[in-house]
Formats: sequence, structure tokens, C-alpha cells
Amino acid sequence: MSLQDPFTDLKIERQDSGFYKGYNLPIALVSKITVSLLVLWALVWPLNANDTLRSWKSGLLSEFNVFYNLSVALFAFFLFVVALLPATGRMRLGGDDERPEFTNFSWFSMMFGAGLGVGLMVYATAEPLGLWESNPLTMSGEVAPKSAEAIQGAYRYTFLHTGFHAWAIYVVTGLSLAYYAYTRDMPLTIRTALTPLLGEYSNGVAGHVIDILGVVATILGVAVTIGYGVSQLVDGAFLITSAQWLMEGVMKPSTAGLIAALALVMMMSTLSAVSGVGRGVKYLSNLNLILSLILLAVFVFFGSFSFAIRIYGQALVDYIVNFLPLSLQAHSPMSQSEYAAALPPDAAPFVAELFPGATDAWDTRDSFLAGLSGDVADLPDTTKQAAYDAGTPGRLFGWQSGWTTFYWAWWIAFSPFVGLFLARISRGRTVREFILGAVVAPSLVCFAWMTILGGSAIDLELNGDADGAILAASTTATLFVTLSEMISGHLLVIISFMCVVLTMTFLVTSADSGILVMNTIMSGGAEKTGVMHRVLWGGLLTLVIGTLLMAGGGGLEALTNSMIIGALPFSVVLLLMCVSLAKAMINDLRRARHEENETET
Repeated sequence: MSLQDPFTDLKIERQDSGFYKGYNLPIALVSKITVSLLVLWALVWPLNANDTLRSWKSGLLSEFNVFYNLSVALFAFFLFVVALLPATGRMRLGGDDERPEFTNFSWFSMMFGAGLGVGLMVYATAEPLGLWESNPLTMSGEVAPKSAEAIQGAYRYTFLHTGFHAWAIYVVTGLSLAYYAYTRDMPLTIRTALTPLLGEYSNGVAGHVIDILGVVATILGVAVTIGYGVSQLVDGAFLITSAQWLMEGVMKPSTAGLIAALALVMMMSTLSAVSGVGRGVKYLSNLNLILSLILLAVFVFFGSFSFAIRIYGQALVDYIVNFLPLSLQAHSPMSQSEYAAALPPDAAPFVAELFPGATDAWDTRDSFLAGLSGDVADLPDTTKQAAYDAGTPGRLFGWQSGWTTFYWAWWIAFSPFVGLFLARISRGRTVREFILGAVVAPSLVCFAWMTILGGSAIDLELNGDADGAILAASTTATLFVTLSEMISGHLLVIISFMCVVLTMTFLVTSADSGILVMNTIMSGGAEKTGVMHRVLWGGLLTLVIGTLLMAGGGGLEALTNSMIIGALPFSVVLLLMCVSLAKAMINDLRRARHEENETET
């Protein structure tokens, strides 16, 4: 019995003339209008936008925390199964004789830069330090915060947030798009990944909606990432030049400094995007990797390398051993009645007073006890301790939804951008090579980066050399403060300057890759898009980010919350991509087997 041929007749209408020639008008206009309205709302009514979007985000995380975490676990398990099965793992993304377009070095450089470049600069020291202070092990009272024992938990969750689970989100999108584009000669756009499920409905409104979700998520993801990234750029520039106009208030980057840094980054990124992925992005990505290795060498020679290596080995084993429990760890909100049921009898009358503090993920035991007053403060110490312990499930939910789930939502919102970019540069590779190369390899590098840089920062604080200076620094300044505790003089200035250049090139890589990806989606998967439209979207992205920066913290928070909210519908799209890809691969293997049998007979 022969199988029906797969649906490949994807027809995405493009304009034949006018300014939008070669582009799908509904996708381009709706995406542009949606983002513009969000930006205007955040700029004109920042408080209203903040309150509303914060409320929506809080409600979504409360209701969908379990869904987010189990979905990400499913992505990782699905990809490992596909890679390890001989039949699916050896499938090639292209013809049987086709070979990769880019060398392994360039492929990895571009993947590394687009996937987690700016994040590694901002969070290399800040993430391990933050988790050293607060993670589920410290929250449940198993270990004390900022202690030697807390390091294991800090890196267990650092590896979770930057490891196999995280990269699996990108690769689900990238593999799905690459498979259809290079084995079925279909357009490289988001809706293509769902054609085995949607069929000819992909040509209508459903397909437009899927592509619009991808464009909007890409715009918001890139805008927020660059908005945070330029802050680190200004921090570094101030350290080198001591130019007072770069800072304001208590060592906070000034609006003028942020706008100047943004203008420089976006001008370079637009020029790079105009040159195309084969030249601009590739060369910048290679430069990023080289400068990253130099920075890594600085920490190897001047940081706590032996301490970091020991952490790396122990943390990697700990992460692998706990991979399944971490994957299935999903917490639900704790109600006041559930908390009351867990309280000692003598604390039950004070449930209303105890519940908020005991379930606050960011409230320590000491601050909880110090904040008690009146009759509650007169309770026995053992009862007050038990009241705090009774709120552990609520604190774990608050921590996970505010930290891990926040990361998953951000990775999901960023996945159309990085996934499509990965697909664009991975033609000719096998499915197994693509999955292992884009999930395992970058994860191991991220782990090394986080342990060498972050481990040096923790060691400086643990042995008292930093005296709290690194812990007190802002997220974007932590790297530079760590460097100042390790080295000094001209060497500090040189390395700080290199870090500024590295941050800038990572930002440029992210921005120009985002511009190329947005144009690819809006043009129905065309690999070559008009230069004018690349310049236009580079300018529009600059205006979006500039508006956010001038609107201040309120505007940036509003768009960040919008991005997290937008991740929810796209997480459903990612789940459907897994189902769709599984269906396509199974049917393709059955067709191949059927053709072999017919040939033999």
C-alpha cells in the first residue's frame, strides 16, 4: 500500500510591485503595527503598560508554569530520541550527496554568537553568583546561601538554564525548518514546519498567524536583548574612559550613553546585514569566537582556573545525574489553605500574617523572622521556623516561575530568530550532526564559560578577596568588577576594551541576524531579500530599542513582559512542530522502505 505524497504546495502570496514587492503584505503590516502599538503603549502610558503586562505575565506564569517546564523537557527528550535512532539520525538535511555550506568552525561560531552571545557576556559571572545566593537547595534549607556547599546547587541550575534544555528549544525550531526546506524544497519560514499537520490550511490565515507570531517574537526578543546588552557596553566604556556623561545617578548608564551605544551597534549591524549571512555575519561570528577565547584565556591565567576546573567536572556529573529530576521538576502555586494545613497548630490563627512572607521566593529565613511583629513575633522560635518551612512549596514555585520559567519563556520567544538562523546555516548536515552539534557542543562550551568566569567571581567572594564588591555590582557591571578584582593597570584597560569590543560584536551579530531572519519570514522564506528592506528593518529595530531606552525602565519592562507573554502561544507552536516532524520523518522512512521493496520486486 503506497503512502500519500507529503504536502509541499505551500503558496505564500507576495506583492508583485510597489514598496513591498517580494514580501507578504499581511505578515509585514500586521507585524509592524503590532510592535508599534506595543512600543507606543509602553512609551506614552508606561505605568499602565507596566501594571497591565506585569499582571498578565504573573497570571500566565501562575497558570502555565508546569506547562512551560514540562514542554521544555519534552523538547530535549524528543531531540535526543531523534538523534540516537539510527534511521532518523542519519537523515541528511539536503540531497544524499550534499555537504555542509560552512566549515565546522564558521558554523559553530555563527551558532554560538546568535544563540547566546550577549547573554554569555552579561550573565557569565552574574548568573552563577545570583544562583549561589538563591536556588532551590538554599531555599529549602539544605545548604546555606553563599557558602561552599551552595556552589553545587548554583551550578546545577546554571547548567540547567544554559544547557541541553535551553538549546533544545532553538533546535526544535531549527531542525523542523531545515528538514522541510532542504529535503522537500519548501520555503524557509515558520509555517513550513507545520505543513504535515495543517496541509493546505498553511496557505491561509492559519499560516499567516504562525509567521506573524514568529516575526513579533523575533523583533521583541532582539530588541530586549540589545536593550540590556548596550547597558553592559556603556558600563565597559565608562570603566575605560571615565566619561561622566555615560553614567547618571548611582552608577547607572545614562540615556545619552545608551542611545550613543545603540546608534553605533545598529549602524554596524545594518551594514553587516546588507552584506548578507555569507560575509557579514560569518566574519563577525569568527571574530566573536576568537575574542571569546582570548577573554577565556585571561580568566585561565589570572582567575581561579583550578577552582573552576574542579567545579566543571563536579557540576557536569551532577547535572547529568540530575538531568531527569531537573527535567520533570515543575511547581504549582501554593494556596493559603494549603499553607494553613501545613502549619503547626499554634501558628494556625496567624496564617494571614505568615503566608505572604513564608511563600516569598526572595525573602530569606532571617528577613522573614525579623519582619514578624505583634503576637506572631511572640510565638516560640521552633513554631516560627516551622511556619517558614511550611511555605517552602510556595517559595519553590515563586523561584522557578521567576527564574527558570522566565528563562524558558525568553528562549522560546527567541527561538524563531535563532532556530531559523540555525536552519539557514545548516544545509547538508545530518540530523544527528545537527542535533548533537547544536545542543550538546554549545552547551559544553557554555558550561566551561560559566564555570571559568563565574567560578573565578565566586572564588573571589568566597575567600574574601572581593569583600562583597562583585555581589554588590549590577548584572551588567559584574564582569568588569570581577576583572578589576583580578587584574589592574594597563592590562585591565586593555582587557576591558576588548570586552567592550566583544560585547559590541555580539550585539551586532544578534541584530544583523535578527534583521535577516525577519526579512526571510516576511518574504515567504526567500534567502535573498531587498537591501532597502534590510536597511528599513534595521532602522525600525533601532527606533524600537531607542524608544524603549528613552522610556526608561518602565518601557523596557513592558516589552520584556510582552515577550514573555508572547512565548506562550509560540510554545504551543513548538510542541506542534515536534508532532509534525515526527509524523514527517516516520512517513518519509515508510515511503523509502516501500520504494526499496518495489525496486527489489
